[in-house]
Amino acid sequence: MIQTLLPRDPVARALTVSTMAFAASTGIFYTVSVLYFTRVVGLPATTVGLGLGIAGGAGVLGSYLAGRWSDRRGAHRVQVWGLLAQALALAAYSFTSDAVSFTAVAVVVSAGRGVQSTARQALLARWFTGPERVDVRARLRVVTNVLIGLGTLAAAVALLVDTAAAYRTAMVATAVLLFGAVVPLVRLPRRVPELPARMLADAPAPAADGGAPTDGARPPHPLRDRTYVASVALNAVVAMQFGVMTVGVPLWVATTNAPTAVVSALLVVNTVMVALLQVRASRGTHDVRGAGRAVRRGAVLLAGACVLYAAAGYGSLVAATALLVLAAAAHSLGEVLSEAGGWGMAFELADPRQAGAYQGLSQTGYALAGMAAPVVVTALPIRFGTPGWLALGAIFVVAGVGAAWVARRAADARPVDDVVPAAV
Repeated sequence: MIQTLLPRDPVARALTVSTMAFAASTGIFYTVSVLYFTRVVGLPATTVGLGLGIAGGAGVLGSYLAGRWSDRRGAHRVQVWGLLAQALALAAYSFTSDAVSFTAVAVVVSAGRGVQSTARQALLARWFTGPERVDVRARLRVVTNVLIGLGTLAAAVALLVDTAAAYRTAMVATAVLLFGAVVPLVRLPRRVPELPARMLADAPAPAADGGAPTDGARPPHPLRDRTYVASVALNAVVAMQFGVMTVGVPLWVATTNAPTAVVSALLVVNTVMVALLQVRASRGTHDVRGAGRAVRRGAVLLAGACVLYAAAGYGSLVAATALLVLAAAAHSLGEVLSEAGGWGMAFELADPRQAGAYQGLSQTGYALAGMAAPVVVTALPIRFGTPGWLALGAIFVVAGVGAAWVARRAADARPVDDVVPAAV
């Protein structure tokens, strides 16, 4: 845990500190934002939903464009720009008073979030290599989950006070925390002088084992890389599992004999298991085949969770509660495995000469999954019950098996002595 919170590498440490502030801000925002928009600003819930939906599209666009910007301007700079845009926009929420201003601010917040997410991935792809790269990404996810939880607890104060001033204070706190997230990243180029050159180099250096360097020719656009596009699409389908936990499970629990309070317990189970297992689950996923296998295993576990969720609809209070807890455990195991495998494939299948563009495409896939997940979850399990859960589980399995096949094909196509580091 010390290595997770205080890594030795200065870049990893700066990213960790920044992620702490960002995640705490996110936890507060998720907890109080909807109540702030509806009860303090006075917007109808339908308007809030529409505005956030439009903003989601801006997040997808920001995720994609930030890849190119990271290759041209440096991922460390682009991440700062994304965080600053979010921080300024969150502060601007205090001045919104109608649907137009709310939507405009939400668009900037979402776009900035997409930009910083892609830039962080590009920075990881260029600075770290091999097992260390996925390990650092896993540790950042642990930090994110824990700090989101702490932010949620802090926001509970505003919910208890339940006044306009309390909600406004909480919203201002989200902006302040994001400004704090910028500080370690702004200082990073001075602490690590070689960082800017690594972020802007066009071609990887010769392999450490004496292998031949790449020829430096400009690689094709990632959208023309069919293997990578297939990997992004399949992992995006598996990534819809996040919508199951955040949207599907709360709605489904309300239809079972389990108490609604169990939703909080299931989220705690998920948070704890991710914190304890994510780093371990990432081991070996720097290998393309290993990454594909992790996605497949994770998808099978997610399908098993879907079966357990469905079974909970037929049990008594005790049985339904027990089945839901088991489902959440299987879901969490599937989540950490599929996420680790997805990162490995996103990093290792990318052409290192365009790390930003490739990671931008990968993050765009995740952003699209985030937009599609609520629709798919409500259209299948919530509407059709058990058949819907089984269909969703089958979708996960097909996507996971497909991802493993893509990874295996890609690994088989590589020369045995092909060793190309992602950092330059």
